[in-house]
Amino acid sequence: MREVAIVEGARTPFGRAIKGSFRQTRPEDLGAAAVKATLAKAGFAADSIEDLALGCAMPEGSQGLNVARIVGFLSGMPHTVPAYTVNRFCASGLQTVASISARIAVGEMDRAIAGGVESMSAVPMSGFHPQLHPRLAVDYPEAYIGMGNTAENVAQRFEISREAQDAFAAHSQTKALAAREAGRLAEEIVAVETDVDGQSITLKHDELIRAGTTEAGLAKLRPVFSATGSVTAGNSSPLTDGAAAVALCSADALDGRIPLGYFRRFVTVGVEPEIMGIGPVPAIQALLDRTGLKVDDIDLFEINEAFASQSVYCQQELGIPTDRLNVNGGAIAIGHPLGVTGTRLVLTALKELGRRGGRFAVVSMCIGGGMGAAALLERTL
Repeated sequence: MREVAIVEGARTPFGRAIKGSFRQTRPEDLGAAAVKATLAKAGFAADSIEDLALGCAMPEGSQGLNVARIVGFLSGMPHTVPAYTVNRFCASGLQTVASISARIAVGEMDRAIAGGVESMSAVPMSGFHPQLHPRLAVDYPEAYIGMGNTAENVAQRFEISREAQDAFAAHSQTKALAAREAGRLAEEIVAVETDVDGQSITLKHDELIRAGTTEAGLAKLRPVFSATGSVTAGNSSPLTDGAAAVALCSADALDGRIPLGYFRRFVTVGVEPEIMGIGPVPAIQALLDRTGLKVDDIDLFEINEAFASQSVYCQQELGIPTDRLNVNGGAIAIGHPLGVTGTRLVLTALKELGRRGGRFAVVSMCIGGGMGAAALLERTL
C-alpha cells in the first residue's frame, strides 16, 4: 500500500444560509472556487488530476446532475478528468477524502481532488420533496428522525444539562473568533466574489461567528425542537453555505512538495438513529483500536459540532482534553455545510498540526441516520 499525501487545500468562507452573503450564489460556483484555489496552492495542473470527488448531502436541484462533474468543468478541468458525487450526509466531505485515498493507496491513480459542496440556501434539509418509505416510517420511524430531536434525545438520555451545552457553545464561539482575528482561519480560506441582490460583494471571512457570545446570553434563548428541551439555535450548528477541497497524491508524485500530512486510516460505524450524535464515540474508539493508539497519543481532535449536547457527551465519554478539541472553534460557530464539513475538518486539523508541530490528528463526526466516522491523519516530523 502506498502512502497518501494531502498536499494542500482551500475552502470558501462559510456563509449563513437563507439570509447570508451566499444565499444567491450557486453551489457549483462555490465548489469551483474551492477546487481552483486548491489546484493553485498545490501546484497541480488541472489536466494532471485523475479524478474529482465531491461530497453533497442533498444532491438535487442545483446540486444535482452529478454536481462534482459540473464543478470540474467550472474549475477549468478538461473533459478527460472524471468526477463523482458522494452522499454520506454529514460525513460526505470526509468520505471523499477517504475514498480517493484508498484508490491512491492501491495504485489506481496518483493525483486527485476530494472535497465537498453544500448550499443549504439552495436545497433545504431533507431535500425538496422527501418521500419516506411507508412501511419503514411505521415500523422503524427512528430511521427518519429529525436531527434536532436526536440532539434532545442525547441530552436527556445522557443527562447533558442546558448549562453544559451553552458553556460549550460559548467556548466554541470564543475560540473561533480568536482564530479568525489571529488569521488562522484565513490560512484555509479563499475569498469569493459574488452578487447579492444585484450588488457585487467579496466575502473573505466566515460570517457565522458571533462576537460577544456569552453563556448568559445563550441561556436566554428558547428551545427550538421541544418546548421543554434544552437544544437552542445558539447551541446548535447553523444552516450554512460553503465548499472545500484538498489535493491528494501518492508519495511518489509529490515531486519535492512538502505535504500538509498523510491520510492513515478511516472507520465508519452504525449507531441508533435516534441518538445519532454519539457516533464519534464508537468511531474514534474503533479507529484507535485498529491503529494501536490512545487518546493521549493524539495531538488534535476535530470533531464536528452538530449540536452541543452530543459534543459534550462525546468529549466526556472519550476523555478528550479541552485544549486538544476543536482548538479554533467548531461548527457551532464556524458553520456546518453538510457535505463540506468533513473536508474542512481535515484541512483545519492539518493546518493546526503544522502550527503546533504535532504528529497525529483525528477527524470525526456524527452522521444522520445513525452513523459515525473517524479518520487518522499524520504529519511527519
